[in-house]
Amino acid sequence: VLNRTVTHCCPLPHADRSFPPPHISLHPEERVGTGTNVTICCWNKDYGAAFVLHKDGRSAPIQRLVPDDVGAVSFTLFGVTPADSGTYRCSYRPRNYSFLSSPLGDIVTLEVTPTAAPPGAELVSRGNLVVAVVRGCAAALIFGLGIFSVIDARSLWIRRDKSLGGEGI
Repeated sequence: VLNRTVTHCCPLPHADRSFPPPHISLHPEERVGTGTNVTICCWNKDYGAAFVLHKDGRSAPIQRLVPDDVGAVSFTLFGVTPADSGTYRCSYRPRNYSFLSSPLGDIVTLEVTPTAAPPGAELVSRGNLVVAVVRGCAAALIFGLGIFSVIDARSLWIRRDKSLGGEGI
């Protein structure tokens, strides 16, 4: 049996406590409904070459962005679902130190609640169902009348041909 050591092709960054952790904010704050776009902002004193968004419980980062001129980034989570609920943190990779990372910053907690249907949505839904059924029945009736007309016309042609002494088609 061979003992193999798994190595990574690229060393993982080491959290260096000499760099201050980044700050974080959440907008809209904490509790949102399903389908909402949520922005998580991270910033520091311009140490960062790239910010990384982490979600507790996931080993891999969620997103990575390069900061603007003031050392800030805005991560956007589009159309969140209850699966996006959780605790988020940021870290950054200082310029010129590709194998170092800041410690994880403060936490923000996002709670995504299922959005209830607006009042009256059930009545609209039933109305749409009734309209769809009526349209389906009307289409079936028109199709049936069309088939009947073709069959009736064909039988008239056959009778006409027989009365003229033809064999019929």
